[in-house]
Amino acid sequence: MKSSLICIFALLFISQCAASAVKITTTSVPNGTVDTAYSAVIKASGGCTPYKWEIASGKLPSGITDKESANTIDLDLTGTPTKAGSYSFTASVTDCGGHVARESYSVTIQAAAEHVVTLNWNPSKSKDVAGYNVYRGPNGTTWTKINAGLVPRTDYDDSTVSNGSTYYYSATTVNISGEESPKSAAVKVAVP
Repeated sequence: MKSSLICIFALLFISQCAASAVKITTTSVPNGTVDTAYSAVIKASGGCTPYKWEIASGKLPSGITDKESANTIDLDLTGTPTKAGSYSFTASVTDCGGHVARESYSVTIQAAAEHVVTLNWNPSKSKDVAGYNVYRGPNGTTWTKINAGLVPRTDYDDSTVSNGSTYYYSATTVNISGEESPKSAAVKVAVP
């Protein structure tokens, strides 16, 4: 009787794992510009964690590195591109059961920015505003502050965008004590 129960449990477990194979859900990554900070996130789902990531073939742009996120669900691509060109690579993820998924990507790193994104937002109603911070990200959840110092007005021009890329922006208010508000709702911008 005991061995029958173990076999039934094993069959249920195997069928659940097979029904939920690991897959990479990110189908493209943004382009970049030489000497401008780059950030992209490749996500996976399904299967069982922890995942193991690798660049299976091809080459990342010069100056860009890959690193698994702490929870292993993401592969983070970050750095500052150093050379213009077109790059192709394939990311591979393996789940704890040994199942593998792959996705191929193409990235163009341009020598200089050709477009500018102009952002405007409503001023804070607080009386002790010192300025604003502007954040940009590849997906609306991962953010990098892009202003060097506090922005004194309610507008900002981002000239570090790349052709054919999509960005998300958010702003925060900073008071004279240095406290920062929560981020505003994300705004999506597609650069031609």
